[in-house]
Amino acid sequence: MRKLLFLLPGTTQKFHCGGLFAELKTIELVKQICPVEIVTYRQREPDKAYLNDILASKPQDTIFVVSWGFDVPKLVARLRGYPTIYHAHSAEYGFRLPPQIPIVSVSRNTLGYWGQRSPHALLYYLPNQISDEFADRKLDRYIDVLVHSRKSSDYLLKQLIPALQPHCQVEIIEGFVDSLSELFNQSRVYLYDSAEYWATQGVTEGFGLQPLEAIACGCQVFSSVNHGLSDYLDPGFNCHKIAGFSTTYDVERILEVVKSAAPVNNLESLLAEYRTENILSRLQVILSEIDRFFDRVNLDKSDMLDFSDRRIFQLRLSKAFKSIQKKLKR
Repeated sequence: MRKLLFLLPGTTQKFHCGGLFAELKTIELVKQICPVEIVTYRQREPDKAYLNDILASKPQDTIFVVSWGFDVPKLVARLRGYPTIYHAHSAEYGFRLPPQIPIVSVSRNTLGYWGQRSPHALLYYLPNQISDEFADRKLDRYIDVLVHSRKSSDYLLKQLIPALQPHCQVEIIEGFVDSLSELFNQSRVYLYDSAEYWATQGVTEGFGLQPLEAIACGCQVFSSVNHGLSDYLDPGFNCHKIAGFSTTYDVERILEVVKSAAPVNNLESLLAEYRTENILSRLQVILSEIDRFFDRVNLDKSDMLDFSDRRIFQLRLSKAFKSIQKKLKR
């Protein structure tokens, strides 16, 4: 199997975000299946390969993996002629991809987006991993309600939390946290409301690790159900929909859950899809298929017509013309 070169803008603190850490987790899993190397392209790092140097050496028997959404169009242009995979997290960046680039999506929501946007590419589903540290350790849950301010809506921070604070213990986390497993194990309820954040960003919530990690640790979760979150969140069954009708109604429901502290039902069956064993099994199939694809195809010889804006216009025009012809024959 070919060596995979994962392209990242950098790995230092200024690039830290959920997407980077999810990609680094994926890289560690891929290492168990085939050779892997991290390649940076925005900044040189002493212990990493740099894209300019890699391309100058004209690498053979390698597959490039791009993932940083805003950079993908420029990277794909630079990598033309080389086997390339897009590891798709968020969607709605606006670009299209040619059929010679297989797309591996972290959520079914993103998979469906690319099924429409790039219908002739090979498409695969590989959810993000929920590592074993995210498990219910049966600790004392002294925090009633836990909130991470990052990506939270104005409603959550300015209306809901002030309404909750007189009635229960609310813990607000500021800034980026590498792992929340300890805090999730000490909390009864976790609040997450990212729909407003992603609406202002103009792209989608690719996966939304935190609510699932909280559920894995035994928290009851009140969350928005936008984009990738809809893959696994099932309001009324494994979570509760936040921002439901009014602040008063939200407060009432949250306080009821704080008092009852009921466990999530069928937790292990929910999490099995996202645990290491399943991810490795899927990776083996996906990477084997992609490796075989690049063995068999000439990357410049696709005869598929993509859904470009021009082609969509032509198809609509053709449909309208046929409709007019039918009417004239009556």
